[in-house]
Amino acid sequence: MTAEPAAGPAPETVAAERAEAQQAEREVLTWDLYGQGVRELAQAVADSGFVPDVVLGIARGGLIPAGSLAYALDCKNLFTISVEFYTGVDSRLDVPVMLPPFLDAHDLDEAAVLVVDDVADTGRTLELVAEFCAGHVREMRTAVLYEKPHSVISCAYAWRRTSRWINFPWSTEPPVTSRSGVLDA
Repeated sequence: MTAEPAAGPAPETVAAERAEAQQAEREVLTWDLYGQGVRELAQAVADSGFVPDVVLGIARGGLIPAGSLAYALDCKNLFTISVEFYTGVDSRLDVPVMLPPFLDAHDLDEAAVLVVDDVADTGRTLELVAEFCAGHVREMRTAVLYEKPHSVISCAYAWRRTSRWINFPWSTEPPVTSRSGVLDA
């Protein structure tokens, strides 16, 4: 009598289990939770007494929180600065690089600036922006939705702290048209 090979789980079961395991390794931010988080972050800034003249959002991940914080803090001066560092999930360049168009640092002279990003992972992007602002701003503080324990920058305002990779609602789905071929970059 020949033994039948054991049937493994159906492919869709394996895919579902893999997706579930991946989710367990990640912090998942939904749009609803984002709304709550950014409002709590804005309240923390307001409660501290810091009144920014400028909200400076770091593109790309910091643009959505920066816009939300600017509205919540009633700050009409919303600037952006583009920095590339991540090239994929936990994959990055050797150092963060500013991309054009470049912000004129003199536009920040003597301003109280709130620098906003989605996450302080290594903190090196925020560190680069802080160095860019140095010598120009009157005061600078940083705000992020998430701060990781190994960040080289300790943010003035962080909604949550985690060591996991974060699925943000604006970058979880693949692009409609892919120019880089990389999800989560």
